[in-house]
Amino acid sequence: MITPLPNWQVERVLSPAALTPLEIAAWRAVAYVDVFDYPLTAREIHRYLENVTATVAEVEEVLANGRLLPHYLAHIGPYYTLAGRESTVAVREARATVARRLWPAAQHYGRLIASLPFVRMVAVTGSLAMNNADEGADIDYLIVARNGRVWLSRAFAIAIVRLAEHRGTSLCPNYILAERALEFPDHNLYTAHEVAQMIPLSGLEIYRQVRQINNWTDVFLPNATGLPHQVTNGRVPHHYLRCLAELPLRTPVGHWLETWEMRRKIHKFQQHPNISEAAFSPDWCKGHFDTHKQYALTAYQARLHQPPTHSADHTTHLPDSLAKHQ
Repeated sequence: MITPLPNWQVERVLSPAALTPLEIAAWRAVAYVDVFDYPLTAREIHRYLENVTATVAEVEEVLANGRLLPHYLAHIGPYYTLAGRESTVAVREARATVARRLWPAAQHYGRLIASLPFVRMVAVTGSLAMNNADEGADIDYLIVARNGRVWLSRAFAIAIVRLAEHRGTSLCPNYILAERALEFPDHNLYTAHEVAQMIPLSGLEIYRQVRQINNWTDVFLPNATGLPHQVTNGRVPHHYLRCLAELPLRTPVGHWLETWEMRRKIHKFQQHPNISEAAFSPDWCKGHFDTHKQYALTAYQARLHQPPTHSADHTTHLPDSLAKHQ
């Protein structure tokens, strides 16, 4: 519940219309990630400025000029939160600890997936990519596969998922694309963040192609170039064995198996009660069975329409399903 400000205090709060474009962009950057209980540093605000290009120094000046604090933003240590959302600093720090525990497994299994037949790139996405993983979070992967072998690549990756599950780690290779289908069809802020946040574990050249082909993200996040952070992009282990394993599947038999697996899995997926954000074709398997995008964008807009305040924590908390998929 929002606590109304006294009349004398309201007069001192700048309306959004009185803010500069850079001030609005800084506020909006913090508001978007607040959906995920994730405060930002000044450099991160610079990276995720929406629709505005600026330098880090210009962002730091805006954050220090007193026009956004304390009614729009709060400043705790190195972090900036929405006013009244200072509690998210502790959440971020706790989740960063969880993420540090998950990264070794993410790299290990990511490289195993990268060594599978027809896999050309593996990247970590979701909450772990932002070091914002809650207890019990899945390790989300985006995979790029050889043209015509998306569904066999997925089947092989699921074998790694089962292995990891047996060892107590939850993997989710929920987005698999063919090399000829690297452009994300949904051009919106949510997808722009997903593209800008992904961390490649293998296939760095393919990753560069993904960023170039999806340069529409520069409209939404013009400063979000390069990686938010980097882990070692190792070479694919036993590359020659992968090539040998592909040979018998680059045949009519392999094509038949690909078609059979695709039809089998699409038929099963279409029985899911919620496939509004999922999509399937010979060139992609987008297994997003929760309305994460819809929720995130709706919750973000709700934050932008709340009056500026420095009252107690007043925003809704992230559903458990979305907390695992930033």
